[in-house]
Amino acid sequence: MVDDARAHLQIGQVAERTELSIKTIRHYDEVGLVTPSARSAGGFRLYTEADVERLLVIRRMKPLGFTLEQMRELLEALDVLDDPAGAPEVRAQAAAVVRECHTTATASCEKLRRQLDYAEEFTAFLHARSPAATQG
Repeated sequence: MVDDARAHLQIGQVAERTELSIKTIRHYDEVGLVTPSARSAGGFRLYTEADVERLLVIRRMKPLGFTLEQMRELLEALDVLDDPAGAPEVRAQAAAVVRECHTTATASCEKLRRQLDYAEEFTAFLHARSPAATQG
């Protein structure tokens, strides 16, 4: 429980800020990706800005095809890199995870750009073939 709930956001506020559904945020809690930093006296999940940032990382990874396990691995690596007191070998492993995720994300973005190009070509094709376009 927390005494000062003003420093925390309730799940509805987090859903609005992250554009994730409440159900999705609860799921990420259940699988251990983003655990709320606190609970209200009534047991409601309360989130910090850091929690919101973690959810935004996940939201950015999802359309790129990352699995929940890959998301977990990246979040853990980012936590390690955010701790300057971490052991050098652990930090090096974490940096390798981030590099691997970057490579995967870059490839996924390229694939999505191609798919978007195809979708835009198709939309233009349909527009050119629609009765309204040919009557004009």
